[in-house]
Amino acid sequence: MAIKVFIDGSAGTTGLRIRERLALRRDVELLTLPEAIRKHPAARRDAMAAADAAFLCLPDAAAIESANLAAPDTALIDTSTAHRVSEGWDYGFPELGDRRARIRVSKRVANPGCHASGFLALAEPLVRAGALDAGAQLSVFSLTGYTGGGKAMIADYEAEGRDPALDAPKPYALGQSHKHLPEMTKIAGLETAPVFVPVVADFPCGMLVTVPLHRSQLQVPPEELGDIYRDCYRTGAVRYVEAAAFPAAANALAGRDDMLVSVQGNGERIVLMSVFDNLGKGASGAAIQNMNLMTGADELLGLVL
Repeated sequence: MAIKVFIDGSAGTTGLRIRERLALRRDVELLTLPEAIRKHPAARRDAMAAADAAFLCLPDAAAIESANLAAPDTALIDTSTAHRVSEGWDYGFPELGDRRARIRVSKRVANPGCHASGFLALAEPLVRAGALDAGAQLSVFSLTGYTGGGKAMIADYEAEGRDPALDAPKPYALGQSHKHLPEMTKIAGLETAPVFVPVVADFPCGMLVTVPLHRSQLQVPPEELGDIYRDCYRTGAVRYVEAAAFPAAANALAGRDDMLVSVQGNGERIVLMSVFDNLGKGASGAAIQNMNLMTGADELLGLVL
């Protein structure tokens, strides 16, 4: 029997990518609403009640409203920021710790943020293994394609006669209040939020996240870090690769739903790196992976890996 799926907010960039992926699957039946009523609360409530799984691809306030409308037995995957550190919601990064088992039996999963995904893939396994102290004061640099900014940013970057300032990479959220910081801190098991520098640049899709470390910040020899990542990423959509095999271009995995992590540098100064598509493992691909687990499908079914 087909998995019935409703996407609340299917017109946005994340919702559109989810729809494209699921439309190719024979085991999924997409439930849709006519344009005239797609924002009506009663219509959305009924669509979610008829669905086995529903994606909330909405701004935070609208995602909270939709979550309150949904039936308790509908599997919800919220791609907004609204529930990522909320009680009663499981964090949707199955490769980390015991989260895969928790997601399988959950009805409420918060999809990770794109920047947060790249950071957590690097930091959380090390904190959990004791290689990094929970009190470590970290910094993170994250380079993203412009599709992460949604339709308005896409329109700005793809407009004729656009602002010449868009030709160069642009840091933003420098006041250290980026919406991903709470989940980056909590899920990594850190006591202090990292110093976070996100940068948007003139390419559509892709993300490269970097966490620099000094040897003094590590509780284990640097050569043991790769073993920790190998053990963590035995299954799923994240893989560890040796330094020489790591593709250090932010758009190296554009169009795909997986992630690569690596350890660069030397014995004194270490650079942890992850690369993935901001709309893939950073958004839509991760959401489908979570849906697969919640509905009993193969975890990686329908993903581009």
